[in-house]
Amino acid sequence: MTMEASFWHERWSANEIGFHQSKPNALLEKHIGDLDLSSGSRIFLPLCGKTLDIGWLLTKEYRVAGAELSETAVRQLFEELGVTPAIAPAGTLTRYSAPDIDIFVGDIFELSADHLGRVDAIYDRAALVALPDEMRRRYARQVTEITDTAPQLLLTFEYDQSEMAGPPFSIDGLTVKALYDACYSSTLLEKSDVTGGLKGRVTADEIAWHLEKT
Repeated sequence: MTMEASFWHERWSANEIGFHQSKPNALLEKHIGDLDLSSGSRIFLPLCGKTLDIGWLLTKEYRVAGAELSETAVRQLFEELGVTPAIAPAGTLTRYSAPDIDIFVGDIFELSADHLGRVDAIYDRAALVALPDEMRRRYARQVTEITDTAPQLLLTFEYDQSEMAGPPFSIDGLTVKALYDACYSSTLLEKSDVTGGLKGRVTADEIAWHLEKT
């Protein structure tokens, strides 16, 4: 199964964004401190959509960088932040920028380290779980390379994949280690039940991982 860009564009165009949460993620709020970041640190959110996590991080005096395929999502993000971005090309991508925030619109696999700039940590809530198996290794390698193996707060789901097709996909601990153990040591921080089930359909756990460069 290949996840084409058109799949996500169609989801945003039709406002089929059940993956968008109506409040900041509880595991982010609880475990951001595990990254041991100072005020003003720059956190990269791959495949960020218009997540409210960005506004929450900004209120905590972090700087934010993100990558998102859908320009619709990014426009809505800045509208909801109440900020007018400056818009400029960044290689084959487009950068939407405002004080303390830079979002790169386009294919994350075409985002370079030079355009992304310094990253102090990665917060991956929606990227790894959105990608089918055959894309995950390429994604893990890309994110590791463009951030110089920055530490990660990684959130995944575990559930019986036979009960529901992804995305979000079920990613177990063995998969996390297979993808990242070449560069990171991985620590399971917390496993919590998804209230009401994932998409209201299947019993699932949401898991927080801390990945540290080895």
